[in-house]
Amino acid sequence: MRKTVNGDARFLRRFEKPISKLVFSLRSKMKKLILLPPFIIITIVFVGALLWWKSASEPRDTRDSSTHEFLITRGEPLQKIAKRLEKEGLIKNDFAFRFYVQVKGYQTDIKAGDYRLAPNLSLQRMVTTLLKGPAELWVTYPEGLRREEIALKTIKALEIKEQEQETFYREFLQATSGEEGYLFPDTYLFPRDVKAEKVAKKLRSTLDEKITDEMEKELERRGRTLQEVLVLASVVERETNTNEERPVVAGILLKRLEIGMPLQVDATLQYITGNNRCAKKVSLADCDWWKPPFIEDKKLNSPYNTYLNQGLPPYPIASPGFSAIKAVVYPADSDYLFYLHGKDGKIRYGETIDKHNENIRKYL
Repeated sequence: MRKTVNGDARFLRRFEKPISKLVFSLRSKMKKLILLPPFIIITIVFVGALLWWKSASEPRDTRDSSTHEFLITRGEPLQKIAKRLEKEGLIKNDFAFRFYVQVKGYQTDIKAGDYRLAPNLSLQRMVTTLLKGPAELWVTYPEGLRREEIALKTIKALEIKEQEQETFYREFLQATSGEEGYLFPDTYLFPRDVKAEKVAKKLRSTLDEKITDEMEKELERRGRTLQEVLVLASVVERETNTNEERPVVAGILLKRLEIGMPLQVDATLQYITGNNRCAKKVSLADCDWWKPPFIEDKKLNSPYNTYLNQGLPPYPIASPGFSAIKAVVYPADSDYLFYLHGKDGKIRYGETIDKHNENIRKYL
């Protein structure tokens, strides 16, 4: 061990003089640089920055024109986008990208979606391509929308041209005829030029994927069909505000069905009046499909009037989310037969009509 240490020391001493000379030389040059006039130092720094910017803004690979799929998620920060662009071999320097975007004020102009980018684009062209918008766009469908609302949401999210909007709207309603409630609400990625029929198929197939084997077995055990579940789930979706409420409300409505009591839910009245008020309008963008019903609406002659008719409505009234579907498949057992939402938005339950009337006086 001692021989090894001595040998290392002798090896290092061989480089002692050359290293000392190098350090002395660097110190001398730094002293000279400090003695230079300020404008020369500024010039040197400026030229250095220009050379760095020229290099950093050049294409990552001028010979590679192949397009790469680059997905930007909603809310993804600029810093993360820049780092991924560099990591995936699309730009040379993530800092240069961020610097350029921020100086230009483009931070909020890069939209979420799926892009097609190539390594042979300069930094400026890369940003320009991103600003043109993605080849595919995210579309989010909230729970509890009608087919008409889903069509309008798609038109807006995909930025469909005004002259093409009516055609898309009509084609979507045609493609989804008889499928109210089967269009699963979720976030999807669609091409800008996607056809209405493809949107409809994707939403429909997603519902099939969400229904698990365990849920199907439970439905079979309870003697219910998927159609019945979706009808009641659509009502539960429109009648509730939170995931915690849904199993309880689903249990209440199922109990009403079992004892032959009408469902008596306002959501079905809203569906009827929405049809009467909005379906025949030419321009639907400003129509409110879900206005609160009036007392006289309880007398409307319609199979969807759950105040006049026993049993379920003939079809779903909206697209229920997974929480509402699951609530109907696995309802909560309770002693309640009534519920209402107070002015504060909170739900109150009642076992008897007297308790329900008391809740009405207190909270409405």
